[in-house]
Amino acid sequence: MGLLKRILLPVVVCFLCSCGHKSGNTPEKEKPVDLKDFMGMFPAIRLPASFGDSSLSRKSGDSAISANVLLQFIPDSLFHRYFGRSPKTKFYASGKVSVKKGETYLFVKALASSKRVLYALGFDNSDRFKAGLPLLIKDEDPDIRYASSMDSKYTITVSRLHRNPDGRNFFKKSVYVFNEEGAFTLIMTESNEQKTGPATIYNPIDTLSHKHKFTGDYIQDKRNFISVRDGRSNAVVRFFVHFEKENGDCKGELKGEARFISTAVARYNANGDPCSIEFTFTEKNVRMKELEGCGNHRGIRCYFDGVYDKRKAVKSMQTKTKPRH
Repeated sequence: MGLLKRILLPVVVCFLCSCGHKSGNTPEKEKPVDLKDFMGMFPAIRLPASFGDSSLSRKSGDSAISANVLLQFIPDSLFHRYFGRSPKTKFYASGKVSVKKGETYLFVKALASSKRVLYALGFDNSDRFKAGLPLLIKDEDPDIRYASSMDSKYTITVSRLHRNPDGRNFFKKSVYVFNEEGAFTLIMTESNEQKTGPATIYNPIDTLSHKHKFTGDYIQDKRNFISVRDGRSNAVVRFFVHFEKENGDCKGELKGEARFISTAVARYNANGDPCSIEFTFTEKNVRMKELEGCGNHRGIRCYFDGVYDKRKAVKSMQTKTKPRH
């Protein structure tokens, strides 16, 4: 027995020690990356450059970028529209174009099982991120294809091609430039798509009561409006926002509850939604301002903002009858 103890004791001690240090072997969180090193992950590309469907896969020259590193420099709201908060999305550095004494463009691939998107990211001359633009989108619809290019003047063209059930081919070409304010601005469109009437907008809270001082309908036109209705208490109002900008190319829509933080200012904040919107009411209008993170509810080139005039409530007409004599 003494010999057996001498054999087993070191084994037991070794096992206990390794168990005690197991948690110390877990991977550490990624350390912050310097902006210069981040930019260095992207290989330089020569212009003019074209991007097609074959670009939406990992190439031998692409460098994998973890989401933690990417989101040090790029807001996650840029990717919510197509990927939500999926942790399975993979990111790859695809290319870089630098303008001498000017802006820098980075091309990033976001790949998931059901969606693949190539983005152009615009940085100003101080290397601060300003805006992102999806160039190529691949999802479940095999009848829609995208192509994109950047010419020697840094103009970006995005083309959407699709085939109707009757076999006819249609396209829409959109041309963008990165302006001095740091946004991708649409400067030209060309299309052979059939023109159809605008879709009907359904207001899901239209029939709810509106007895609160600031409830009612606030409008700019038929396709840009804010409906405000009574909430669970006087401290809360329900709202529905719909807007369409850039001739309908950029849309936003949101339904929720806003809580008053002062007499005439209400704010939308919801669990699980990074979006925050502030509404400032007067007797004649409401001013809407996006505070942060609403990219999941709108296009990437427009925001929840603007002043909307209050529409006077329509009073019901009572029919008067003449007294009988």
